Parts: sequence; C-alpha cells; structure tokens
Amino acid sequence: MIKFSFALSLLVLISAGCSKEKRSNEAALKMQEFVIDISQYARGIDPDFIVIPQNGIELAYINAEPDFSCNLDNSYMNAIDGIGIEELYYNGTFFWDDYRQHLAAELYYHTKILVSEYVNSSSLTNDAYDMNYNEGYICFVREPENYDYTDIPSWIPAENDSDITTLAEARNFLYLINTEKYSSKQAFIDAVAATNYDVILMDLFFEDDSFTSAEIEQLKTKANGGKRLVIAYMNVGAAEKFRYYWKDSWNICQPGWIKNKYEGYDDEYWVKFWNKDWHEIIYGNNDSYTKKIIDAGFDGAYLDNVEAYYFLYYKD
Repeated sequence: MIKFSFALSLLVLISAGCSKEKRSNEAALKMQEFVIDISQYARGIDPDFIVIPQNGIELAYINAEPDFSCNLDNSYMNAIDGIGIEELYYNGTFFWDDYRQHLAAELYYHTKILVSEYVNSSSLTNDAYDMNYNEGYICFVREPENYDYTDIPSWIPAENDSDITTLAEARNFLYLINTEKYSSKQAFIDAVAATNYDVILMDLFFEDDSFTSAEIEQLKTKANGGKRLVIAYMNVGAAEKFRYYWKDSWNICQPGWIKNKYEGYDDEYWVKFWNKDWHEIIYGNNDSYTKKIIDAGFDGAYLDNVEAYYFLYYKD
C-alpha cells in the first residue's frame, strides 16, 4: 500500500509537471501571436515602426521550442526588428547560461540583439561590455546606483556620428525608463538630447504626462548631429497600477484578466495577455497604448515581459 501511494504520488507530480509545461507552451504560442498582432497593427499605421520584444527568446522559434537547428518562426521574426535580453552574462556578478547564450548567438545572424546587463561593481562594467560586443551584440550596462534605469552613463560604447535610421545600424543604446531624477519633462529632454546614443529606450510618459511628437522630435538628433531612433517602453505582459488605463475600482475588485501579483514589483500584476480586454488596452484602437506611442512620434516600441507565459504557468 505504501508503494502504491508513492507511485501514485509520483504519477500525480509528473502529470502536474507535464500539464504545467503544456500550459506554458500554449501560453507561449499565444504570446507569439500577441506580439505579431501588435506589430501588424502598428505597421498598418507606420510601416517603419520598430518592434523589439524583451526576453522570451524562445518565441523566435517554431512552436516556441528551439531545437538548435535554427527552426525559426518566420511570422514572428518578420514581425520584429530585434530582441532585447536582460542580464545575459551579468546579474550582479558573472554567470554562465549555456541555453540563453546559445540562443542569442544563433539569433544574432537573424536579428539585432540588445543586451541589458547589471553589474554590482563598476569594476565589472568594461568586461560586461566586452563580452557582448565581442559577440556582436549592442549592450547597455547598469551599475548599482542605476539599477532602476534612472541614469545616463558618462561613457558611450562605439560612439559615432552616423545617421541611424534602422535598428540594424545601431551600435549602442541608452536604457532610461525612469524619470524620477529629473525635475521636469524639459530637463529630461535636455539631458537626453545632449547625448550621442544611437537608440533611446524611454517611457512614453513623464510622470502622468505623455511626451508629445514635438518633444520626441527634439530627441531624434544626437548632440553631434547624427540621426537616431527613439523607442518607447511598453509592458505587454503585466498591468501597472500607475498607468493611465488603471481604474481605481480595480484596487478593490480586479478584472478577471489579471492573473496574479508580480513578485518584487508592488504596483504590477501578471495578466492573461491573450484576453480581449487586455488586447484593447495594448493595441487596435485610438486609445490603445500602441496608438499613443505612434501618435507621440516614437520610432517603435520595446515590449517588456513577453516572457509572462513562463512566470504564469511554469515557474514555481
């Protein structure tokens, strides 16, 4: 009887694991479709609109299942211009991740790779840049005082005065999505305009105030005169309580498409990103987040938390 109970328990655990993995893969395919739909909507308005999903690099493959034979999903790859990856080599200290590093190396030949590294000491910064640039990726390294993407580093890797009109041409980027250190919107604009970064990743809003197309236009020229790209951050896998779309009533009774709390972020919730109501928030209409980004004159969108499928259904 004891043996039977153990076997039954083991079978339940295996079945639960398989079921969880199956749900994760189904959700990954829904995220693939979601990213493609966002891209098609945006490019229907602006054919040159740039789409860069962050993380979830498995989505680049057929059925979201890499087999290391370059089995790329062409529909997905045609919908994006690059892939952002957080902490590929450094998450505080150096670490090795064969799986993600192998996928990044493979995808490098098919799209632009943008890596955001975090080092817990400035003594590691140069090595983090070297690791990435040696592989052909462009990289942004943040140190402890810049953990929340609040600062503009004083040094720019591969600084140049070239005109950057496509993501493929970019040699560096600035990741600056937190504006809390700037006293006003214009102070933020002036600080960014004074740099020579090829690509600016920033938020659509300064506090609750959206940037205008005239303001974004001020950022599309580097201090040295070269043209550059300005890309808006958009969280597509988690709802944020501080955004324009959040309703006060949701603090008491949340809509059914909110899944669970985003651990470590008090104002964010993982969402059922395949839900129609969430889609309407993100794209497809004049009040959608994507349309606001387009109206503000951004060159594209940086899609955060596309790996939500993993955190919703696989990770314990």
